[in-house]
Amino acid sequence: MSHLSPLVEQLIVSLQCLPGVGPKSAKRMALHLLEREREGGKILAESISLSLEQIGKCKNCRFYSENPVCSICNDMKRDSSLICVVETASDLLAIEESSQFKGVYFVLHGYLSPLDGIGPKELGLDQLINTAKQGSVKEIILAINPSLEGEATSHYIYSSLKDMNISLSALARGVPLSSEIEYLDGGTLMLAFQGRNKIRI
Repeated sequence: MSHLSPLVEQLIVSLQCLPGVGPKSAKRMALHLLEREREGGKILAESISLSLEQIGKCKNCRFYSENPVCSICNDMKRDSSLICVVETASDLLAIEESSQFKGVYFVLHGYLSPLDGIGPKELGLDQLINTAKQGSVKEIILAINPSLEGEATSHYIYSSLKDMNISLSALARGVPLSSEIEYLDGGTLMLAFQGRNKIRI
């Protein structure tokens, strides 16, 4: 029988929405906030509330931003004719931390998964194709995780764009099979970008 108050129980359950946080971790976090970090908890709650209310997606690349266009797309030093397609915002941040890419991005926020109801529309692929049709794009790099779902997504994008006058490439296979881009080190990412290959089917 639990002796926790309903509000404490609710706090513990709420914390479990975070990735990697189970019941025990959530309980430790909740008790820590109540015992030692009440002020920090208030700042955290306010920051979460404000972020969820005001942060949307950039209209160009779909990266998270509180402005209609994110700082990357607004950066005049970036090469807008070079687009790197990534699965997640975490992948974008990992590539940015490597300082090896000076183009812009397109974030899918997932991969094709018909069983889960995730199709081209949910990934914004119509937007990507329309951007490619505008004629200012010279190269699209598919920096998509080499999983079965990722390969299917890459194949769909390639099939949709192959007849356009655009260079299509994928990260070199220096990226280990079944790995995730956000966990790769800068050196591996550098070699992957430098050794990217044209896509051929």
